[in-house]
Amino acid sequence: MVDLSTTYLGLQLAHPIVPSAGPLTSRLDRIKRLEDAGAPAVVLVSLFEEQIEHESLLLDHYLSYGAETYAEALSYFPDLGSYNLGPEEYLKLIQRAKAETSIPIIASLNGVSSGGWTEYARQIEQAGADALELNIYYVAADIHVTGAEVEQRYIDVLKQVRQVVSIPLAVKVGPFFSAMANMAKRLVEAGANGLVLFNRFYQPDFDIEALEVVPHLVLSTSDELRLPLRWIAILYGRVKAALALSTGVHTHEDVIKGIMAGASVTMLTSELLRHGPGRISQLVRDLSEWMEQHEYGAVAQMRGCLSQRSVANPDAFERANYAKVLQSWRAEPSALAPKS
Repeated sequence: MVDLSTTYLGLQLAHPIVPSAGPLTSRLDRIKRLEDAGAPAVVLVSLFEEQIEHESLLLDHYLSYGAETYAEALSYFPDLGSYNLGPEEYLKLIQRAKAETSIPIIASLNGVSSGGWTEYARQIEQAGADALELNIYYVAADIHVTGAEVEQRYIDVLKQVRQVVSIPLAVKVGPFFSAMANMAKRLVEAGANGLVLFNRFYQPDFDIEALEVVPHLVLSTSDELRLPLRWIAILYGRVKAALALSTGVHTHEDVIKGIMAGASVTMLTSELLRHGPGRISQLVRDLSEWMEQHEYGAVAQMRGCLSQRSVANPDAFERANYAKVLQSWRAEPSALAPKS
């Protein structure tokens, strides 16, 4: 019998396949279904900074009825009354999930400013969350904001939250840093116990008939695995933090690649939305069978075996691989033949 157990953010987990923040972790009944399907932990749906701000605006509205800024401020966002869970409901979800399930509950805060996070981070810890994921989603659209300022914003948010909570903190970031390895190092030095790679930056689409910019949700595929796979392989053993691979996890092969790169856990949502919570148990069976066939006794034995520091050619993760990939394409002879 192979040992599938792993440790993430100091939490002992039965296996490395963890549902990430999303619709399936937004309600207690769904969380219970995930637990019944074999989830070793869950990351709750994110509490958005806009929802925290909405609660503050609502209070201010009733204290200063008629203020012109209130309606204008709310017009930028969806109907926040039905937008995910409000702050109070979110805290109640944590409490109930801890009381009625036996798996670790990782909360998630999604935002970018420092002020709105700290108080709710403290309340999330008090509600009983086992860990907290800071899901920092920031598109630097201001042409006057420098890359250094963007990086410092991430560091400041993390430091302020770290000062008010003692539970483990993971930071979920996007890949768009000019020096990703250094940014990872700075986040760990600022107090991150784990890094989640990567946040999916959903791109808007254009409605050319209505002349509107519209949201557009596309579920991930296994093709998206390679970007986080590469960076986890580079960072493994170089930063003192647990690494979680998020985006592109759909098969047991994807899970194996993530572990071999150095991930402590692999996180998935799109695959569960397509196939339901029961997909977890199938992935666990497939992972166990593959390990038995290839004579791996434990997940820990596989972890990091294909990381940059472990492979024979570490340049494969850097520029040398660029030229090799370009040279690897071979067209069908008929595609290159001159037309008569």
